[in-house]
Amino acid sequence: MTRDRILIVDSDAQLTATLTRYLEKQSFKVISVASAEQMDTVLTCMDVDLCILEVNLPDRDGFEIIRTVRASSNLPIIVLSERDDAYDRVIGLELGADDYMSKPFETRELLARIKTILRRCKVEALALRQLEEEAPLLQFGDWIMNLQDRTLRSAKTGKKLSLTTSEFELLQVLTRRPNTVLNRAQLLDDIRGREAYPGDRTIDVHIMRLRKKIEPDPAMPIYIKTIHGIGYCFIANVTRPSNNGHHHARTEIKTKHEPVAISF
Repeated sequence: MTRDRILIVDSDAQLTATLTRYLEKQSFKVISVASAEQMDTVLTCMDVDLCILEVNLPDRDGFEIIRTVRASSNLPIIVLSERDDAYDRVIGLELGADDYMSKPFETRELLARIKTILRRCKVEALALRQLEEEAPLLQFGDWIMNLQDRTLRSAKTGKKLSLTTSEFELLQVLTRRPNTVLNRAQLLDDIRGREAYPGDRTIDVHIMRLRKKIEPDPAMPIYIKTIHGIGYCFIANVTRPSNNGHHHARTEIKTKHEPVAISF
C-alpha cells in the first residue's frame, strides 16, 4: 500500500523533528524543510499529498506561499501559526488553506485533521474519475462549471474565473443541490471534510468572497441566497449543457421538493 507523503515547512527544528517522528510512526512518508526556497525545491522534484506550512518563515511570508501554490495546484495545506488570531485564520482560509491550527497544538488533533483532509481528497479523486464518464459541465446564469478540470468560465466570453479550492468546492456543493437550504455546518463539512467548530463562521467568509466573484451585484445576490438563522440556498437554475458548451442539449437539475431545509 502506497504511503501518503507529507511535507512539513517550518523553521522550528525541534517541532519538525517531533512531528516527523510522530507522523512516520503513523505510516506517513515525511519530508521536512525550513524555508520557502527548500519547499519549492521539494515540490519541483516530487509529488506531495499534503503540506503543513508555518506562516512565519524566514525567507517568505506563508500567506504569499499559499497564494502562489493555489495559482497552479490543489495541494492540501494545513497552516500552522504561533498567533491565535481570527484575522490570520480568515486570511489563511480565504487564500485557499484547507485548515488552520495555532501553536501549541495536540499532535493527535493534527493527525485527525490530516487523515480527514486526505480522505476527502481521495473521495474527490474517485468522484472526478466518475465524472469523466458523465457530462462534466454545469451551467447557471452566465457561468459554466467544468467539474472535471475544476474551472469556472463565462458563458459569454469564455474567460476563466480564478477560484480558490474551497470556493470551487463550495460552489460545487451548492450547484448540485439547487433550491435546497443548507446549513453552515453541513456546507463546512462538505468542503473541508470535518465537522464545524461551534461558532465557526468560515462559510460566511467563503460565501462573501464567492459572491464578489460571481454575482452581478454582491449586495443583491441572484445565485446564493442567505436563509437567516439557517444557512444558504442556491436559487439559480442549474443545467447540464453539452460538453462543447452549446446550449441546445440541456437537462435541468432539480430537487424533489423545493426548497427543503436539511437539518443536522
